[in-house]
Parts: sequence; structure tokens; C-alpha cells
Amino acid sequence: MTGNSAQASSALNAARRQRELQALGDGGTIDLLVIGGGITGAGVALDAAARGLRTVLVEKQDLAFGTSRWSSKLVHGGLRYLAGGGVGIAHESAVERDILLTRTAPHLTRALPQVVPLLPNIGAAQKALVRIGFAAGDVLRRTAGTSPAVLPRSRRVAAAEALRFAPTVKRAGLRGGLVAWDGQLVDDARLVVAIARTAALEGASILTRVEASDVTGTTATLRDRLTGETLTVTARSVVNATGVWADQVDPSIELRPSRGTHLVFDAAAFGGLSASLTVPIPGSTSRFVFAFPAAHNRVYLGLTDEEAPGPVPDVPHATESEIDFLLDTVNTVLREPLTRKDIRATFAGLRPLLRTGGDSTADISREHAILTSPTGVITVVGGKLTTYRKMAEDAVDAAVAHAALPATPCRTRNLPLVGAVSGAFRDGIAAPNRLVERYGSEAATILELTRQHPFMAVPVGPDLDVIGAEFAFATTHEGALDSDDILDRRTRLGLVAADRAAATPAAEAAFEPA
Repeated sequence: MTGNSAQASSALNAARRQRELQALGDGGTIDLLVIGGGITGAGVALDAAARGLRTVLVEKQDLAFGTSRWSSKLVHGGLRYLAGGGVGIAHESAVERDILLTRTAPHLTRALPQVVPLLPNIGAAQKALVRIGFAAGDVLRRTAGTSPAVLPRSRRVAAAEALRFAPTVKRAGLRGGLVAWDGQLVDDARLVVAIARTAALEGASILTRVEASDVTGTTATLRDRLTGETLTVTARSVVNATGVWADQVDPSIELRPSRGTHLVFDAAAFGGLSASLTVPIPGSTSRFVFAFPAAHNRVYLGLTDEEAPGPVPDVPHATESEIDFLLDTVNTVLREPLTRKDIRATFAGLRPLLRTGGDSTADISREHAILTSPTGVITVVGGKLTTYRKMAEDAVDAAVAHAALPATPCRTRNLPLVGAVSGAFRDGIAAPNRLVERYGSEAATILELTRQHPFMAVPVGPDLDVIGAEFAFATTHEGALDSDDILDRRTRLGLVAADRAAATPAAEAAFEPA
């Protein structure tokens, strides 16, 4: 399939996968082979296909299987990096945040207030540092061109307003709060799927359950993990976007992964939290933990930054010490301390940081790097979710230069993702808001499924806010190939064991013949 094919569609499904694998086996040289289906790989595939390059992405598991589904679901403006002198990455993050919020994915992003409660344990010096930091964040927002209508200015609020944002904060000694605004994703895995589908719309082949081996700068052996069949492909350039597994594709790279862990609570445990409750870590002037509202009536609490040496697991897990650290920190500001009994689930992700010396992983730069191996493989590594688009642009620029590819200029700064809708157009979609938040303009398609098949309007389990039509759409349009894809990445119901058990029969039924 060529870029900008007139026959291209955004729908990913088993039938399309089979057709495109077969076409790939028929031979011919492709322009760009992308290995890895996380946010970076999907971004590279979109950028390349939008430039008119014949592009194939292969992922041995599912879209967003690795680190890309374990983020904090925040679209950071890069404020944290200013503390370490990282003005460049801070500005880049703020610019990319604006692009996501206003142009490419307004349906999957929203403004989120961050409130720091001013309690007696926050001294004058720390309070001053937070205010300075928030003011610097306002400068970043302005220099990125983000309107206050999109992200309001930071301000101090009275105790009553701080409690409206975070109702379970201690009242005794509360002197108000400091509030700033950042971006939040409805869901990180859904963003990856939207990027991959947009790449498919531009003509890219998106092939999950396909493993690459014997990778060089121009060739790779691909194995269909569903059938066991193999084929060798020839590409003018190969991009390694496998994240924490990048050194397995290119052994010349040394990574130093760090683990970020989150705890999952019912929303009721935080009494209707409507902001990111931002809690300074005792003894630190620049690090915080956050509790913020999430999909499916949940609250996520994170984030740790611990070195994670050794083999990279498919699914990382929280350690006991990380769980204790997060609980102990957030409990410094809560009236009623949370305990392990309140935790519904945990999740952890590994950041693919480049080894740079003896610093702690918390101090290693989050800037991305584009590296070319001795065999010619181009690897993109490091970076952060918010800056995926710029990482992809730089990687494709490197591939174009390395292989003299016939590409047009990058278009992704202003290329809306599938479903993108905002403002009055968003308000005009005749569908429940929860569907519009997840699917944007495609919420109408979900609703039409329920009209055609009334049984699809039924929730997939008791007290769950996902309906059967969403599961069906995952199989016909979003590339889900089994029930785990639906439960763990197209929705996040699988994160909580009880929700997973309740929704599994409906997820399995979505693959049964009609």
C-alpha cells in the first residue's frame, strides 16, 4: 500500500491485517519499516505515511502494549524540567502540549487543574518555590502560544475552593491552595490507537502480532505470531521504536530504564476529586506525587522514579516499597489516611532512558535521541509521551536523510487524528459526553450501532460505564484481535480484577460470528 492511497481507510481489523500481510509477502521494497507499536512507533508511521512514504509498522504484541499504556495520562507542559535547567525540553513539551490540546487530539485531551493545598507542613520556602514554578509554567504556556481559554493562568485560591477541587484534603490549618493548569489525556492507549488509525488512513500498514528479527538497516525477518509464517522484507530504511526493548533490536544502545508506578482507587476514596491533587514529596523541592481523576470512575495516584535494572518484563509490577511511598506521601495531606485496602489495582511502566553516567534516573534528561547503528538501523529512544510527535518528526527526518527517501515535508503539526473534534462542533455531537470523550466525532458511529443492535446499548458488566457497541467497534475499527486487547488497551476495564471478570464474557462475545 502506498502513502495517501485513495482506498485507504482508518479502520483496523483482522481482515485488513491479513490482506496487508499477504500484500507484503508478495514482495517489493517499502520505504520505511517501523518496528514498535507504542506511541513513538505509531507517531513515526503517521509522519512517514503523511509524507507519502510507503510505510509498514510491525508490533509483536498489540498497539500500546508497553510503556505507552502505563503513563500518568497527563500532557505535561515540561515545568519539571525547568528546575534542572532543561529550558529546551520544557519549551518543546509546552509546544507539543498545545498541538495536542488544540489541533491534533482535542477530543482525547482536556485541561486539568493542579492544586497544591497550603497546609502547615508546607513551609514558606517550599510555598515560594511552588509559586515560582507555577509562574514559570504560565510563561511556558504563553511562549507556546496556548490561550488562557485553553489553559487558565495559575492563581491562589481560598480554602473553600481548594476543598471543592479536592474534598478529602485536611481542613485543619488549610490556608488555601495554589492552582495551575496542565493537560490530561482521556487515555494514553486510546491516543496510540488514534495515531495508528490516522497512519492507516494515510496509507500505512499497521500489523500487530508480527515480530521482527534479524533486523538490519534495510531488511528484517517478520513472523506472524498468529500463524507462525515468516517472510523477509526489504526496506529503504528501518526505524527502531521499541522503547525499553530498543537494545534488543540494536545492541549498540545502552538503556537505563526507570520505573514509574501508580496506584488505582475508586473515585469515592477521594470524595469526587476534580483536580490533580499535587503533593510535595517530603525533603524534595521539585518532586511531587499526584492523585487525579481517571476514566471509569477511578483515581490514579503516582508517580515513582526508581531504577529498574535487569531483564525487561512484558508487564512491569509495582514494588511494596513504591506502594508504601505513594500512600505515605499522599496521606500527609488527607483527613482520613488511605490504606492498602483502598487500593483497587496498581500499574507500573518503564521509561526508556539512555544510560548517561552515574546520575539517578530521576536526574537523567528526558530529551529524546535519534541514533544510527553500525548496520544502519535508526533508533529513536528517550523522550516522553507529550513530545511523541516531535520525536517522530526527527526520526523520519533522519531516515529521509540517511536513505534519500522521496518524502514531502512533515505535516503532523496540523494533522487532526481520527475523531478529532473540539469546541462547538464537539458540543453538537448527539451522543453522551462519555462517548464523545473517548471517540470524538466517531461517537455517532457508536450510537448508530446501538440503534441497529439495541443489545449493544447494554453495559458490558454491572456498574461499568462501557457498552457493548464499544467492544464491537474495537474489533471492527480499532484493531483489537482478542479480548485482552479490548479489556487492557481499547478500554482499561482489565486494570481492576473485578471489572475484568465482569466484562470478560462480553469481550469474548465481541469476536463471535454475528
